[in-house]
Amino acid sequence: MKALKYIFFLILIAIVALAIYIAVQPNTFSVSRTRTINAPTAVIYNNVNDYKNWASWSSWVEKDPEIKITLPKLTKGEGASYSWEDKNGFGKMETIETNTNKSINQVMQIGEYPKSYVLWTFKPNDDGSTDVTLTIEGKDLPFDFKAYNIVMGGMEKQIGPDYERSLEKLDSIVISDMQKYSIVVDKETTQHSGGFYIYNTAATSFDGFKPKMAAMLQEVIAYATNNNITMAGAPFILYHKWDEANNTIMFSCSIPTTARVVTTGESILTGQLEPFKAVKTTLNGDYNNLKEAWDKTIKAIADSGLEQDENGAYIESYLNSPINTPNPADLKTEIYIAVK
Repeated sequence: MKALKYIFFLILIAIVALAIYIAVQPNTFSVSRTRTINAPTAVIYNNVNDYKNWASWSSWVEKDPEIKITLPKLTKGEGASYSWEDKNGFGKMETIETNTNKSINQVMQIGEYPKSYVLWTFKPNDDGSTDVTLTIEGKDLPFDFKAYNIVMGGMEKQIGPDYERSLEKLDSIVISDMQKYSIVVDKETTQHSGGFYIYNTAATSFDGFKPKMAAMLQEVIAYATNNNITMAGAPFILYHKWDEANNTIMFSCSIPTTARVVTTGESILTGQLEPFKAVKTTLNGDYNNLKEAWDKTIKAIADSGLEQDENGAYIESYLNSPINTPNPADLKTEIYIAVK
């Protein structure tokens, strides 16, 4: 009997000691993970800022595909939220503050536990990549939460790997989305309206084409802006010569105008395109896919029995710009090849 009392006394001491140990554990926690994603900051921010995208890269959804997610009408920006139900109960996430392309503050409530605070930060790098940091913090932790935390090995062990996996999946999905593109060649020919335009012209090698073209296009746009010239449409490239054998491209960077413009100086000139019959192709996506778009257009012309007008226009028209379109998948380019 004395032995049983002794054992009971030892058990009681152990329970009290454990309770004291749990009680003196920190009342707060913080877990943070960072990943560098090779994508513009705005593209990543826009993805994270909309809860509609979360299921595609959430590590918790990956582990439990049966999780039930409920989305309200407002899914992005301040006041947006989503909720979920899984085998462990209910949870809700709400966005409480956003700083465009810099940070997103959220509050998370799981069951009856105290609220946790989630912070996303986005830091652009000189090479075009972005450091994405995901942090969760909690405070005023109750006794049972701290006890569970001890048994499970701490919040770092519980949340850290899931944050790493979520950021890894976010990386993969953002890069994949940026690479999406489509090429549509119109089945019927179109009539290009032609018109007046201002332009500059150069010849260069294939390797030097992109930087040369970008600089020249900015020059002609700046000329139009500085001289209050009304643009009558999207900037375009007019190709005069494409000679792969001799590694030479001759082209003009052009801005359509509402009327003939008398230009000053030697670098910016005025031209006029007569209306012409053309096969039109639309590329939605990165400029890296332009060669494929041109090749498909030329093949479509040949397959349809049409004939290219060698003395006609070969135009590449940019309906938007990387300056205000951070995701290359959203770029839109039209190609026109004159046919007889």
